Amino acid sequence: MNDATDIEETLSATDVARYLAAKPDFFVEHPSLLAELELPHDSGSAVSLVERQVSVLRDRNMDMRHRLSQLLDNARDNDRLFDKTKRLVLELLEGEDLGDIIDALHHSFDKEFNIHYTRTMLFGDAATLGGSQARVVSMNQAREHIGSLIRDNRAFCGHLNDTECRYIFTDVAEQIGSAAVVPLVHGKTFGLIAIGNRDPKYYRSSMGTLFLGYIAEVLNRIMPRYLPS
Repeated sequence: MNDATDIEETLSATDVARYLAAKPDFFVEHPSLLAELELPHDSGSAVSLVERQVSVLRDRNMDMRHRLSQLLDNARDNDRLFDKTKRLVLELLEGEDLGDIIDALHHSFDKEFNIHYTRTMLFGDAATLGGSQARVVSMNQAREHIGSLIRDNRAFCGHLNDTECRYIFTDVAEQIGSAAVVPLVHGKTFGLIAIGNRDPKYYRSSMGTLFLGYIAEVLNRIMPRYLPS
């Protein structure tokens, strides 16, 4: 058995690859081996090592350009989201009563964020909480229909069941494909915000609720001053 066969049996392709990766100057020290290398092209013809390297580098460059473009797009989207969120928070802070606050919320969600459906619900007495776009219901009634959504005061994203969807979105319930719901809490749960989309996949259970949760936190600090004690 000759030396070449012995080497083939003892070294795997992985071993050779690891060695060459650890010795990037190997072909500089052994230039004669370059002439013996054959790299098949997709078309079936052979290309030189330099041509193949250029092709690999070109592909990597295109991939990096694509990734950079995505990062820039995400950065621009985040900037726009920040600007819209800042305007909304300032409008909420300037509200002089519950009506102003809820009107500002609904207007921003509709016109700025292009949210298909927005619902605000407050728990309590309609006689003392009326006069705004918010729907006022008793806590007992809310627990009966959407108890699972307000029990743990956690944000929800995904598909509401039929009872929950009809109770929250009423006349447009059949158009809701997916929704996000966040309870409003100040010591105790005093309401909720719900947003809906016609696309069943738009709000998914794995989707983050960072934005809606942030707006809810702002409302949790502003709205209680206008609620009956």
